[in-house]
Amino acid sequence: MRLPGRLAAAIEVLTDVEQRRRPVSEALKAWGLNNRFAGAGDRAAIGNLVYDALRRRASHAYAMGSDSPRALVLAVALRDWGETPDSLAAAFAGDSHAPPPPTEEEIAGAEADISAAPPAIRADVPDWLAPSLERAFGADWIAEGEAMAGRPSLDLRVNALKAAPEKVMKSLARFSPQPCAIAPFGLTIPAGPRDARTPNVTTDEAYLKGWFEVQDQGSQIVSALAAAREGEQVLDLCAGAGGKTLALAADMGNSGQIFAYDADRNRLAPIYDRLKRNGVRNAQVRAPNPGALDDLVGRMDRVVVDAPCTGTGTWRRRPDTKWKLTPDLVAQRQTEQSALLTEAAGYLKPGGTLAYITCSILPEENDDRIAAFLAENPGFESLDIAAAWRRALITDLPAGLASAGGGLCLTPRRTGTDGFYIHLLRKAA
Repeated sequence: MRLPGRLAAAIEVLTDVEQRRRPVSEALKAWGLNNRFAGAGDRAAIGNLVYDALRRRASHAYAMGSDSPRALVLAVALRDWGETPDSLAAAFAGDSHAPPPPTEEEIAGAEADISAAPPAIRADVPDWLAPSLERAFGADWIAEGEAMAGRPSLDLRVNALKAAPEKVMKSLARFSPQPCAIAPFGLTIPAGPRDARTPNVTTDEAYLKGWFEVQDQGSQIVSALAAAREGEQVLDLCAGAGGKTLALAADMGNSGQIFAYDADRNRLAPIYDRLKRNGVRNAQVRAPNPGALDDLVGRMDRVVVDAPCTGTGTWRRRPDTKWKLTPDLVAQRQTEQSALLTEAAGYLKPGGTLAYITCSILPEENDDRIAAFLAENPGFESLDIAAAWRRALITDLPAGLASAGGGLCLTPRRTGTDGFYIHLLRKAA
């Protein structure tokens, strides 16, 4: 497929998403099944067009004067991918798969200056979230939003139980991975421009042997800050597919015991194969049966709560969720998070540590939840996040990462990672 056909396909996929209100990933998969002539490169390019359109939906719609699928896709081609009206006209000429050529109004929109647009437009975020983001980031909130509208890198965590970073880099040399800037066992493959394909590293023999896992550097950092130690009894209360369980096991050197639990069996299902592939021997999976964790009450050295959240920190990877988020969903997540913090507290022994983690950048889900918990639980205190950073990562905490409430917030702009929050609490001895 040439560029015109890919543009037409992206418009078709976005129209499907809009009309049927289904996730982008499902719409792209359905398009691929219905158009089997399209190769892997074509599907990757179409996916890039769709995701780029959604990442900057607000600013592109403002410039084009329309948020129609056609307007958004043409904006990506002309504003993001470096195409010009002349290059598109030449590509469209004689191509039976091309959409109608850009109109004069669309060309003018593609060249529009949006520097005077409302702040939420420039930040590419829903306008109702502007006050929350400004509270989180102050004068930098627009720049933080702009960074959240970029493409994410592909990050990997080397499994220290089986391999060293140099060994994995050699196996993946054809993809040119580089060490992550912060995570000590992290490797990264930067996102490419335009129609660049993301490497499928999970078919590599190193992955199949359990030498590495796909994990954003931000997730690796907060896992390290959770600071699970050899010999400890650790509960991963919201283990999901096990990404942080695997990282904790490696930090513990396969000693001690991790209890991996999740309230959703479907989310938990992949953990069994992942534990086996990674050579993890100190993790016990607890399925969500009645009383599954009763024997752990008051016994844990450390409880990790990777709380369900709005996922605002993952907008680069799931930009469609940015525009589906509602105040009601934020409120629902806050209720769930507070309940989980209260539950987690009960599993800790005196002197134990609670690590509260979200992949959200909203203070309502982060500092606010901790403040509410501490107000109701005077037997807990916040731990020094800068000291935790020095112990875990052997460097000083970079300026600007500590939150106002004593936690830590990672973002694409600050750390080149997805958005993550962590706060460490200690139960009185």
